[in-house]
Amino acid sequence: MSQPTQPSRLDVRGAVDLSALARPAAPPAGEAGGPPAPGPYTVDVTEATFGEVVQSSTQYPVVVLLWSARSPQSIDLARDLGALAEQAAGAFGLARVDVDSNRQVAAAFQVQNVPSVVAVLAGQPVPLFEGAYPAEQIAAVLDQLLAAAAANGVTGRAPRGGGEPEEATQAAEPEEPPLPPLHQEAYDAIERGDLATAVDAYTRALRENPRDTMARAGLAQVGLLQRTQDVDLQTARDAAARRPDDVDAQLLVADLDLLGGKVEDSFARIVDLVRRTVGDDRERARVRLVDLFEVVGAEDPRVAPARRALASALY
Repeated sequence: MSQPTQPSRLDVRGAVDLSALARPAAPPAGEAGGPPAPGPYTVDVTEATFGEVVQSSTQYPVVVLLWSARSPQSIDLARDLGALAEQAAGAFGLARVDVDSNRQVAAAFQVQNVPSVVAVLAGQPVPLFEGAYPAEQIAAVLDQLLAAAAANGVTGRAPRGGGEPEEATQAAEPEEPPLPPLHQEAYDAIERGDLATAVDAYTRALRENPRDTMARAGLAQVGLLQRTQDVDLQTARDAAARRPDDVDAQLLVADLDLLGGKVEDSFARIVDLVRRTVGDDRERARVRLVDLFEVVGAEDPRVAPARRALASALY
């Protein structure tokens, strides 16, 4: 949900320095110790081709696996994601990035742990999960991603084997219904980079229909983008470390953690803040956490434990 014509949205502030890590040469795909050979909807991405991935996300969702030969979990996850991409038959594309050889791409996604999985949707990075994940839970997360893509008009098909989408697949694809007018207004505003207008459109949509879950999620996502725009990650972390009781500083780092894929850390930081605050400060922290639940999605398996932790902190 960003500006698909400006991949620089992924030139993220405060990138993690991976230069101190050992960088063994990763075995080629399909060989022992390396990821499986790419399937029909899987591509291996380098710094040179990263921009193409961002651009293709304006047509279909792209799931990005950031992996390393140092992590056996990466290889297992590459196999599971590749199988799911093949089952989806082009509903999304899978892009694999060896972070040891492509540190600029890893920096763009603020990678701190491998494996990490993010999506790129209309040029916008969307954190999904990191570490080992059961295949059935991965499938549930991907279902949420595809629902968000459909709501934002990103309904194309990934090409098979790097070629053009199969004509038969294109012909069978039903025409998507248009977005509701206020959703379209918000989407167009995001395309222009006009986040304030997008907030206004989603707010009016919720005023018309308080049960509009997609408008609520869109409002939360745009709010996250507004709060983190042009923020340097390291500067924000330093400020939060110096001022542990500064609610604004803690909430900003929680936002940045979520944007960088560290969902559990983001939730835990705010739950701890709720425990340590009272009055208006506690309510601000509670509201922010509920807002981030909307960004991640209620069906995400990390949300339910965080809701229970929030209830415990409040009562």
